[in-house]
Amino acid sequence: MSVVKPNTGLIILAFFAIYVIWGSTYLLNKIAVTELPAFMLAGIRFVIAGGLIFLIAKILGLSLKINRKQFLNTIIAGFLFLTFGNGVVVWALKFVDSGFAALEISAQPLVVLILMRILQGKKIQAMSLVGVALGIIGIYLLVSQKQIITQEGALLGMFLIFACMLSWAYGSLFVGKAELPPNYFVNTGYQMLTGGVLLLLISIVLGENWTSPLTWSGRVQWSMILLVLFGSIVAFTAFNYLLRVVSPEKVATSSYVNPIIAMLLGWYFLNEQITTQSVIAAVILLTGVYFINTKKKLTLFSRFASKQ
Repeated sequence: MSVVKPNTGLIILAFFAIYVIWGSTYLLNKIAVTELPAFMLAGIRFVIAGGLIFLIAKILGLSLKINRKQFLNTIIAGFLFLTFGNGVVVWALKFVDSGFAALEISAQPLVVLILMRILQGKKIQAMSLVGVALGIIGIYLLVSQKQIITQEGALLGMFLIFACMLSWAYGSLFVGKAELPPNYFVNTGYQMLTGGVLLLLISIVLGENWTSPLTWSGRVQWSMILLVLFGSIVAFTAFNYLLRVVSPEKVATSSYVNPIIAMLLGWYFLNEQITTQSVIAAVILLTGVYFINTKKKLTLFSRFASKQ
């Protein structure tokens, strides 16, 4: 795997993309999934995005040639991130509010930390353990609300979102070390295309009712356009870039901002309810995530200082 020299400007822009743009995708997916089958919606989004990426790459003169191992790894990453990790979240949005889904997913850094301990033997520091405890309390407060869990399909939606968090967390660790196409744009294109094709195959197997984009409502058409151009091409390329130049747990800090953006947009555009308990849960959960990542930064700083 080639060593990539970090670019501060690109890193800042990439973090903006995964923080703010991805926060808005919950709203866009919620709008679209009210009219369209979940796996068809996600599959069309990623196949179109992957095709556009390859077209742009050709125009820019980028080579699309990859070896067999790189292609296999892009299929695995596409499945973990998009086919399962995103497609099932879109399906879960049929049962839960977009803001709730984003807030539950904000626990992803905790899952990444635990998986790094289990799979890589990485020691969990004392402050990080405090963060994990706070995260568990926050998640409990979030999912224990009677007005939410009594809604039809809500428990199923919560479980599906948690399964997706596991998939994304494992995918983050996998991509950090796997041999992938060296160009992030091309890498994203292969993941989008393979993940999208798998989603469409699942849609066919499940017998989802496909419809022409010409029959969709205006707001669904616009949601799909924004999901393809910004949520897929821009943000996912930024995500893949960050996974190769910064640590997985730092990438997972998008969970700080995503739920706030998603909750505010869901409240403003879809009249989704923001309960007092959800706000308390969000504060406790995000504080736990902060504890985890602050400790990582202090550890890195101490290691740097010891070498001076």
